[in-house]
Amino acid sequence: MVVTLTIIAISFWLLLVYYSILTIFGLIFRGQKKTNAPLTSYPSVTILIPAHNEGVVIADTLFAMTKIQYPGDLQIFLLNDNSKDETGEIADYYADMYKNIYHIHVPPRKPSGKSRVLNYGLKITDSDYICVYDADNQPEPDALRLLVEAAETTPEAVGAVGYVKTINETTNSLTRMIALEFSVFQLTMQAGRWKLFKLGSLTGTNMLVRRISLLEAGGYDPKALAEDADLTLSLTGKGGLLPIVPEAKTWEQEPETLRVWLKQRTRWMQGNLYLIEKTLQNPDYFKGRNFIHSVQLLAVYVCFVFFLIVSDIWFFLGMFGIVESSASVPLLVLWFESWLIYFIQLVSSQVMDKRVRLRDLAISFLMYFTYAQLWLILLIRGLYFQIKLKRSDDDPIWDKTERFRKFT
Repeated sequence: MVVTLTIIAISFWLLLVYYSILTIFGLIFRGQKKTNAPLTSYPSVTILIPAHNEGVVIADTLFAMTKIQYPGDLQIFLLNDNSKDETGEIADYYADMYKNIYHIHVPPRKPSGKSRVLNYGLKITDSDYICVYDADNQPEPDALRLLVEAAETTPEAVGAVGYVKTINETTNSLTRMIALEFSVFQLTMQAGRWKLFKLGSLTGTNMLVRRISLLEAGGYDPKALAEDADLTLSLTGKGGLLPIVPEAKTWEQEPETLRVWLKQRTRWMQGNLYLIEKTLQNPDYFKGRNFIHSVQLLAVYVCFVFFLIVSDIWFFLGMFGIVESSASVPLLVLWFESWLIYFIQLVSSQVMDKRVRLRDLAISFLMYFTYAQLWLILLIRGLYFQIKLKRSDDDPIWDKTERFRKFT
């Protein structure tokens, strides 16, 4: 038992040290002042917006698109995936009002979902770059220009990745937790990987990819529910870099109820489990820069969850005096250390965002005990649906995230 606990403790510590290092270098990168000189000429860009029954939010999204300030040729394709609500009428209105906005009807085919819709959009454009925004996004006017400048001035870059912020952050405690999570894991950790290893990961929205590189990678995998992570491995495997651009911001709506959050994150979990299976079957995913991507994928979705389960069990057993260990590194201490590091990561990202509020500090204090523990539920749900999908041999169902209200 002592040997087993010691091995678990050392492994857990290594994972904590790795994430601590990523946080430190991510904060350093975010704190560095970046000034990109304007390009002499700007390449053409097509923005793809996949949409299915997005009538609640699509007007605000298209209005934000009209405010984008980009010096080069810009086309905006609203890819309407057989919407049954007012999405089409709103898209027609903007297409009639603005000459660079197009309402594209995507033919119904299998499998359904975002990947197939994006592949269709990819086939009907010939621009230099493809930029993807989800149907609830409101990018800041300079976001696209900053992404393009980073992609064009970074050697070997095949695109660029921006920062996704939460527009409905103050709605309730859940949306505040999501906003804090994105600030740490979608930005600070990303920035740390870029600073240390020149590695970036696509985020599914507010992301730019060179069109020719996307075609060479085979486009989007239509069976991938985590299409952004899947495409990241394909592009990185071919030697492409994806610089992180914290200044390129978009605002999107996040789930406001636990029911909607569970459905969304279960889809993400299922998509990453599919990617883990795909990664383990492809030795090339463990070569070059992809080695770090693949190992981290396993560390997050396998090792972290395993350590979380073991440390939680040990914590409760120790609290009730059921077990004692003479191991020199008790898991109870590791449990406390993991909470402390998690808390420091959340607070430090708030400092970088220049918004340290008492309520957010209190939520940060509680997130490891509450929000982080939901990973266990997500893993169980994700495994259940992925196993069910494999046994049925059906196509994956892309369960669209429910929207709540319009934002202006």
